[in-house]
Amino acid sequence: MDTQGLKFRKATSSDTEFAYQTKKAAFKQYVDEVWGWDEDEQRQMHEKRFKEQDFLVIQQSGVDVGILAMVQQPDCVHVYQLFIVPEYQSKGIGAACMTRVIGNANVANLPVRLQVLKVNKRALAFWEKLGFKSTGETDTHILMEKPL
Repeated sequence: MDTQGLKFRKATSSDTEFAYQTKKAAFKQYVDEVWGWDEDEQRQMHEKRFKEQDFLVIQQSGVDVGILAMVQQPDCVHVYQLFIVPEYQSKGIGAACMTRVIGNANVANLPVRLQVLKVNKRALAFWEKLGFKSTGETDTHILMEKPL
């Protein structure tokens, strides 16, 4: 897929359901595997995060195809969520998004940090391909960083 038509727009309150459904479609199987998916708990977590983090809607040629949530902190850019609608996955959209995020972080002289569920081998391979390295782990997650 040609990612030239890729754009980000700031999410508004009207995007909260799209963001939630995108996360659920892309991520539920991994949450199920680790903790079990509790719809009420996931909704509450999503509402809280939607208010606290900088959510962007990813658009490809004018179509909403994913979400990106990140926060620029004094010592890093922290990526909290990158979810692509399943039918748009494996088309280079996620990599193109992260290339932009990494480029902006490099301009700000900041590393990019994130965490990945250990059971999500597909995401782990994605991040490693982009040059992210493991910096530690928790019981459930691998902590990763894209150094400068």
